Amino acid sequence: MTKYAWMYRLGFTPWERYGAAGGAQLGALLDRETRARSAGPGRALDVGCGRGQFTPELSRRGWEAVGVDIVPEAVEAARRRGPAEVTYVVGDVTGLESAGLGVFDLFLDIGCFQGLEPDQRAAEGRGVTALAAPGATLLMLAFGPSRYRRLVEGVSQPEVEAAFPEWELLAVEEADTAGLGWPMNRTSPRWYRFRRTAG
Repeated sequence: MTKYAWMYRLGFTPWERYGAAGGAQLGALLDRETRARSAGPGRALDVGCGRGQFTPELSRRGWEAVGVDIVPEAVEAARRRGPAEVTYVVGDVTGLESAGLGVFDLFLDIGCFQGLEPDQRAAEGRGVTALAAPGATLLMLAFGPSRYRRLVEGVSQPEVEAAFPEWELLAVEEADTAGLGWPMNRTSPRWYRFRRTAG
């Protein structure tokens, strides 16, 4: 928390650059999830929502959208940004089970998971699993490991899969890096799509 809180205070938030770079691709991925649900959109959780850059995209598509982030200043900024239909909560993504958020049909993680330590990634995985409705979907954007790892955090596909053992990996797609800037555009960002398995 300390690192990200300070980065917000200093106005150094390079992860927010992805909004312009990947907005169209994110929209297409969310539209696919919306169409895939015969019952229509359900509840969606934006994990590590920051200042609410992406959470409203869920609401625009009819999802009951909730964003969670550990940095209070970021959550306050997200609430000011709106829209009013979106709920923002201060909470730790490594302790989702105790946050009282309820059950979700869709999880969105854009760059949060990759910034966690291995034990924290496992904790996020447990929390997402605990809050997942049967057949829930997880969409995750994560940068891959690279020589720039000290500047830009990243995770490998096996590291992502290891945190979600009760989920089926449906697809891995290259993320659009147009306009993302160096060195993030050299980290092979990928979109992961998981489905919660029965059991």
